[in-house]
Amino acid sequence: MSALVHTDGREVKSTLTAEADLVIVGSGPAGASVARACALAGLDVIVLEEGHEARDFQPSGFQAMATLYRDLGTSVAFGPTVIPFLQGRAVGGTSVVNGAISWKLPRDVYDGWVRDDARLADALPFEAIARAEVEVEERLNVRPTEPGVAGAKNLLLAKGAEALGLEHRPIRRNVKACEGSGRCLQGCPKGAKLSVDRTYLPDAVARGARIFAGVTVQHVLVERGRATGVVGRAAGGGRVQVRARRAVVLAASAIQTPVLLRSSGLTRGPVGDGLMAHPGVSVTGLFDTAVNNHLGATQGHEVTGLRHEGIKVEALGFDLSILASRVPGVGREFAQRLGQLERYAVWGAALRAGAKGTVRSVGGRALVRYALTPGDVLKARRATRVLTDLFFAAGAREVYPGLAGVPTVVRTREEAATIEVNGPLEASAYAMSMTHLFGTARMGSDRARSVVGLDFQHHDVAGLYLADSSVFPSNTGVNPQIVIMALAQVCAQQLISGAARKAA
Repeated sequence: MSALVHTDGREVKSTLTAEADLVIVGSGPAGASVARACALAGLDVIVLEEGHEARDFQPSGFQAMATLYRDLGTSVAFGPTVIPFLQGRAVGGTSVVNGAISWKLPRDVYDGWVRDDARLADALPFEAIARAEVEVEERLNVRPTEPGVAGAKNLLLAKGAEALGLEHRPIRRNVKACEGSGRCLQGCPKGAKLSVDRTYLPDAVARGARIFAGVTVQHVLVERGRATGVVGRAAGGGRVQVRARRAVVLAASAIQTPVLLRSSGLTRGPVGDGLMAHPGVSVTGLFDTAVNNHLGATQGHEVTGLRHEGIKVEALGFDLSILASRVPGVGREFAQRLGQLERYAVWGAALRAGAKGTVRSVGGRALVRYALTPGDVLKARRATRVLTDLFFAAGAREVYPGLAGVPTVVRTREEAATIEVNGPLEASAYAMSMTHLFGTARMGSDRARSVVGLDFQHHDVAGLYLADSSVFPSNTGVNPQIVIMALAQVCAQQLISGAARKAA
């Protein structure tokens, strides 16, 4: 057994029972934050994780999807266009395979939360979130990407943004001694990305927390209106029951948390409703000189000047096998382009969409539905045009918008301008992926419009807390890992204070 994982579910063949003060479902950024804070405060903590501990990270993106991502990287939201979304499934959750992008909660987003629910201002002050963010960023060593590890794809994006007069900056990332190997999305082979399996979880374990990996939690135990534990199944086939003396915390993501609530019969309120996200489009460009898109910081530069429009542009780093799928053509034309693979870059735009989808439990598995609004499609069309402009401003020879109804290859900014005028208005024309999922068990003071109160505790079940992005009142328009961890830390303080009051 490793120093991090206490129990490997693959070895659990018969019934396993355990007990702790606090039982946490999910070991990603939210669960790890609660585990660390509560373990440091002296509470006995057990963390249950469906995935396993990741050790040997391979360079293949497809292999990473098979071993580190939920559903082998094939999770999709159904609607007018099928949109894939990626979630990590490992000890450390999605932090193991994300781009390490770190943003604090924008004040304008928080102000929108307060406008929607005025009582949130007192229950969850912006200053409390900001203090927690500072602590998180210090532990994760969040710093701007250094030029020496940025790589050409990031420096070219900076060049294009500067030429267009768009505000831009090196991405702030949670890394230390990064060598620019470009493998954040497959798991960092050098351990330079400070994902929670290298920071918060070891901190928690050092103070006595126990991690049970390879355990799928199937439902929450509720007795006389109080959460008393969870029941699940180990990868080895054994039944797992863990009792909670004080509280159960769900931190399984904005998809899996509502699935677990519904599977447990806890369906009152908008459970699984209001799914919000950042769908994204991407564009590929060909340069005259080598870019080596797979090298350098995976995502090291961003354009922030369009955030007021709900568009945030980022450089994207893929391994060569995935990059090849972004190149158009067939037959000899495709072969010729493959021969120039080192000269391509891929940049993407994450959209702060207005769409709201649903998550339902079907046989204990998630069924996700999500449909872009007409305004979201207009935003996607504009983002595609902006990305194309950025490529030309950076010196690209030709650009591939990857958009139905638009020329496969665009060679001038004049051609690019027609995308925003004549580009399609059907969501199905856009090849999109979806990241950063929110709001499926939102917090609020109004029981009819929320699932948990402003103290993160379920409205109907005492001792049941939700600590992940499912509680967010809205999407944020920016990468949410730091905010998730900060809010989870605030949630942990509620648990610690409650335990202290009970002990007194």
